Amino acid sequence: MATVTLLAAACDDGGSGAGTAADEPLLTDQVSFTAARLGGGEFDAASIQGKDTVLWFWAPWCTVCRAEAPDVVEAAAEFDGSVEVIGVAGRGEVPEMEQFLADTGTAGLDHIVDGDGAIWTQFGVAAQPAFAFIDDSGEVEVFVGALGREALTERMQALAEA
Repeated sequence: MATVTLLAAACDDGGSGAGTAADEPLLTDQVSFTAARLGGGEFDAASIQGKDTVLWFWAPWCTVCRAEAPDVVEAAAEFDGSVEVIGVAGRGEVPEMEQFLADTGTAGLDHIVDGDGAIWTQFGVAAQPAFAFIDDSGEVEVFVGALGREALTERMQALAEA
């Protein structure tokens, strides 16, 4: 059973970007879902089991998501091969999501479409941006809000070293 810890502060609730620990951690049996990939094909979460992974939850209209996109790309490049980064696009239409990739230079990352919000719900994400840090044992920590390059890199380093 994977533990999901929620930390909160997001752009659509007026958050400052600084996360705070949730009162109670949430529990989930496993990371399990399938979704369409932006650009075609299907993604199966089974492909990340046993791998250190970061899910980046974003919306195409979110200005904070757009601003942090370069940090996400740089961190993903730094940890390429040791921590996988997957964008989880929601709260928009596919053409808007594709435009976000083109506008932000994030097309080199793997992105999936969460059109009905089921993946966001599985991870307890109600606002964007958010990150789910999944270690190779399946433990999950969710942070809601922007992290910035330094904090994102520190969390990814901790995943890679665990």
